[in-house]
Amino acid sequence: MQNKAPRKSHPLTMESMRDELRAGARLFNEGHFWEAHEAWEDVWARSTGSERAFAQALILLAAAMHKRRAHGSLTARNFHKAMRLVATLPDVYDGVDLGALTSEVWAALHDQGRAPRLPE
Repeated sequence: MQNKAPRKSHPLTMESMRDELRAGARLFNEGHFWEAHEAWEDVWARSTGSERAFAQALILLAAAMHKRRAHGSLTARNFHKAMRLVATLPDVYDGVDLGALTSEVWAALHDQGRAPRLPE
């Protein structure tokens, strides 16, 4: 097991959260799902409430895409975990239409030619 460097601890503001989410969105849209997952980890770790649920849902959707694309896994466990979190959020959260996003991810999990996208 590899030791990770300690994460920087700094207060999370709405502006920095959006910047960090946007950075992960760019990676996600480029098909770098694991990297997007990692980019959102710090946001998730410092968030609470609905912000935390949103970040965790994004992480799980990225993990589902990574497992499908990198490992050929047909399991949808991470997708279904994300759906439970999405159910606790408004239909549109921080500019993301969660229904459209989850539909795109579901379609992409079953069709290698499809690519889900997030607003940047």
